[in-house]
Amino acid sequence: MHTEFVLNTREIEIEAPSTETLLTTLRERLQLTGSKEACVEGECGACTVLVNGRPVDSCIYATAAVDGLAVTTVEGLGGLDGSLTPLQQSFVDHFAIQCGFCTPGLLLTLSALLDANPNPDRKEIENAISGNLCRCTGYTQIVEAVEAVSLEERS
Repeated sequence: MHTEFVLNTREIEIEAPSTETLLTTLRERLQLTGSKEACVEGECGACTVLVNGRPVDSCIYATAAVDGLAVTTVEGLGGLDGSLTPLQQSFVDHFAIQCGFCTPGLLLTLSALLDANPNPDRKEIENAISGNLCRCTGYTQIVEAVEAVSLEERS
């Protein structure tokens, strides 16, 4: 199936079976390995990408469904010069990363939250990441990293 979409600001045209998931397309065809394969059921959030600014589980999202849409992966978050976004830097500053497996999905989920609401409260942050599992870091440092970005926005 022929699919055209914008990937991290770059126009993409691809032929993929109608049953192929976006995660498979990203990782195997386009060599973008930031999105992780874990549960393959849309339960853990490791494969989260943004489609038109909304977080989706790419392991259960068909590539064909992004036709005409914009997809952002973790590789598309920072600057072209390798600079980090304020959220990425805050994750580093607040030790919100340990093994890093869940980090891409969390960063994309939280980027979408901050785009929609630059000043979320703790409950909104916790609700936003409720679909992202983290076994190493725990959630305290992740929430604190988002709160720090939010505070910076208010200043």
